Parts: sequence; structure tokens; C-alpha cells
Amino acid sequence: MDQAVCCYRHPDRETGIRCTRCDRPICPECMVNASVGFQCPDCVNESSRHTAAPRTVAGGTVAADPFLITKILIGLNIAVFLLVQAVGDRLVYDLGLYAVCGNDPFGQHGCIGVAQGPDQWYRLITSAFLHQAVLHIGFNMLSLWWIGAPLERMLGRARYLALYLVAALGGSALVLLLAPSSLTLGASGAVYGLFGATAVFMRRMRYDMRPVLILLALNIVFTFTWADVSWQGHIGGLVAGTAIAIGMAYAPRERRDLVQWGTTAAVLVVSIALSVIAVAQVTS
Repeated sequence: MDQAVCCYRHPDRETGIRCTRCDRPICPECMVNASVGFQCPDCVNESSRHTAAPRTVAGGTVAADPFLITKILIGLNIAVFLLVQAVGDRLVYDLGLYAVCGNDPFGQHGCIGVAQGPDQWYRLITSAFLHQAVLHIGFNMLSLWWIGAPLERMLGRARYLALYLVAALGGSALVLLLAPSSLTLGASGAVYGLFGATAVFMRRMRYDMRPVLILLALNIVFTFTWADVSWQGHIGGLVAGTAIAIGMAYAPRERRDLVQWGTTAAVLVVSIALSVIAVAQVTS
């Protein structure tokens, strides 16, 4: 008479089913459906450990919510906008980007803004979350959603956030270099960085580039024709975002992380260096 076979995890349960991978006997509680037959929990867990996690086009981790960072960025911009409406223009001068020495347009003497000292350098990034007019924030946030959300899904959260923030710093750097005395605010520099990155990835994946190029051309026309628009911030963000995207899109697979993050770090260093040079010119 044949000896009864019991589940390897539950010795008190007889079974006639075996794992298709390790051939160990398993009871109905331990059976996991496989493409062929059933597998035991141990083999399923081992297979999961050796299965590569899905990646985005740029090599980032695929997230459950591929638009989370874009939503957070929009939320932060709106929160700061509402705070400005509640507090008043004083907050605009406290967070906005400018660097002035001498008798300045804001009625103060000495150096103010970024030129005041290292403790004011936060303005390079806070200015990118600062809006004063409804039309300004409305246009920027719509652009951020339309352009940013698909790009976040393409890059992954970490790469997307790094590109956004460094593009914002690139826009701030060119503002300080070419128009330091102008009070500058808005997410436009970062958004233009996303425009440039989108064009790079569409070119890399051989998509029809005409829609994004037409949209980018229209925005550039508005940049140079509308009043009170900081073309320096737009162009600085566009150049920074495009440069980072080239490194991310064309990085060789075997050295992808090194090239992508190295390119991002290089653009960051250049942006900070230009800002230092600009402030030195103002304070000299």
C-alpha cells in the first residue's frame, strides 16, 4: 500500500498535488496558480525576487500613481498663490527673485534680495512657486499638467522632479545674470524645461514632433511679445531642461544612471555657478 503524501508546509494534510517547479507536495491552501499547474509559496516568492521591476522609458521605477509629483507641484503652487492673496505683496518681495545693491526700485538701501547674502539664496527656488495674478498661475498650472504629467510617467518620479527643480534653477540663474534688478516670479522657467524635455524624448522615440514644436514656438513668441514676461527665465529653464533630457534620453543602458544623474548634476553646478557670477557682478 502506498504511503500517504502530505503537504510540505502542513504535514497533517494529505495531498496529491505537487509544485511544478520543485515537485514538493502542496495542499489546496498552499497552491498558487501558475501558467502551467500550481506552484508552492516558496517558489513564487523566489521567482518574485529575481523578476526585474518594470521601468519607465528613462529607466525610472513605474509608480502606482504616475502623476503624483505633478499633482504635488500644482498643489504647492496653488497653496503659495493662496497665501500671497491672504498675506499680500510683502510675501512676493520676501520670496521673489531679485538682486539689487544701492538705491533700489523697492525703496531700500544697500543690498537686498539674493545680493543680501547666502541666507537669501532660497529665492532661486521659492520664486518658481510664486504667482501673484490668477491668469499667470492658471496658464502655468495648465501647462504643467498638460506637459508635466505625461513626462512624469515617461521619466519616473525621481528623474522628473530633478529635471523640474534644476530647470527652475537654470531659469533663475539666467534671470540673475541678465536682469537681476527685475522682480521675477513664476513656474514658467521650470515649465519651459519640461517643454524642452518633451521635445527631446519625442525625438528620441521617433514620435511626430510637430505638435510639441508648434506649441513651443507659440510659447516662445509669447515670451518675446507679451509685456512683463521674463524671457530670461523662460530661456534659462528651456536650455537647462533640454540639456538634462538629452542626458536622460540618450544615456547608454549599461551606464544609464551615471550619465543621467551626472548630466543633471552638471546642469545644476552650471546654474549655481552662473548665479554666483551674477551676484558677484551686482555686489561688486
